[in-house]
Amino acid sequence: MEDTRLAATADVVVVGSGSAGASAAIAAARTGASVVLIERNAFLGGTSTAVLDTFYGFYTPGSRPLKVVGGIGDEVVEALTGLGPVIRRPNSFGAGTGVTYHPEHLKVAWEQLVLDAGVRVLLHTTLQGVRVGSDDAVQNLIVATKAGPARVEGRVFVDASGDADLCHFAGFGYELAGEREPAQTLTTTFRMANVDLDRRRPLPKRELAALMREAAASGAYDLPRLEGSDHITPVDHVTATIMTRLPSYRTENGRTVNATDPDLLTAAEMAGRRQALEYVRFLRDRVPGYAHAQLIAFGSQIGVRETRRVYGDYRLTREDVLGVRQFPDQIALCGAPIEDHNDGVGTGWTYLPDGQVVGVPLRTLVVRDAANVLVAGRCFSATHDAHASVRSMAQCMALGQAAGTAAAMAATGSGSTRDVDPESLRRRLRAAGAVVTGDDVREAEPEPSLVKG
Repeated sequence: MEDTRLAATADVVVVGSGSAGASAAIAAARTGASVVLIERNAFLGGTSTAVLDTFYGFYTPGSRPLKVVGGIGDEVVEALTGLGPVIRRPNSFGAGTGVTYHPEHLKVAWEQLVLDAGVRVLLHTTLQGVRVGSDDAVQNLIVATKAGPARVEGRVFVDASGDADLCHFAGFGYELAGEREPAQTLTTTFRMANVDLDRRRPLPKRELAALMREAAASGAYDLPRLEGSDHITPVDHVTATIMTRLPSYRTENGRTVNATDPDLLTAAEMAGRRQALEYVRFLRDRVPGYAHAQLIAFGSQIGVRETRRVYGDYRLTREDVLGVRQFPDQIALCGAPIEDHNDGVGTGWTYLPDGQVVGVPLRTLVVRDAANVLVAGRCFSATHDAHASVRSMAQCMALGQAAGTAAAMAATGSGSTRDVDPESLRRRLRAAGAVVTGDDVREAEPEPSLVKG
């Protein structure tokens, strides 16, 4: 590692540029730190641009929708509306109001926000190794680039890789999804063009599910999931889907193999596209409005819901979520249900009490085994059930903003993530528009139109 060329050095190094990582990088730079953001793809956004087109988690799904995420998340939506239409779909599928956008616009929106904040971005850069000192502090990362292996040095690090890659390579503790209880499934998303929306709209979700069941029972279609969904997009006559379902783990010689395994992930990517074509056939044959529709794109990669969940100084639990627990060091809120995409034909939903939210404490972002590493996004410290509630992209943005702000505070201070004063952090987050406690929550304002641009 000592002989590897130095590619970059910064106060804060963020691995992964998804909703959590991009938000962390923006927040850290605005707090006064120099920041390097490492991304393996050719674009920013992670799942928000490579897989999906809708933000969930901004709003609670109850009878009186509440807005529980602000700050950088609001800026992202504002940047999107400057590039084209954004659709707010009220309480879509029971998950609360969904904010549907054009993924290609979001790539540009993330870039604008990150570059305007002064972040140095390294695309096409993949984490390969981590050097940890005797004091449990990460010293540098080894990354693969087109120019060969390189070294990235930093004072504080944020693991926003989704799969906890930094913590994995560093040897820090985590729970491998699937080891103790079933892990959430994988989904290949796809989009359809030339959809006759006037014919499609009258069919409610329950009747779409009934058509799926009938098609599967006929033996003419292989549909492993029987309650998938389709929705409108900002592009006329184009719909997007969340329909396919593939297993995300298996037991092999007494050990768990999940979607961090190259062979399993490769097979799932290929099987997911084949499965998506079966759902395309079903839509064209059986669903009103799709008779003349055509497939136009698969997601750039398969959708992964959980792989590794880091052990932090605290683990959020199912009891915390359903008991809507509040914490003295909380830095974000979540009102989303526990949404468990299991191996069966359906999806499990367990709701929080109507109009209430759970707090997410700073300690779930502080990596238990490290002196200078924070975690943000879907690999944060939580049990399977708690994770199934707090993994929505709006929450990832909120966790990212908190982690980035805390990382900058640590980097310009002692360098220890545990020396960050939670109350000082919360004041900074509130000043930046973040929603931190119930006092910050407000009722969702009525939208003058479903489509805003």
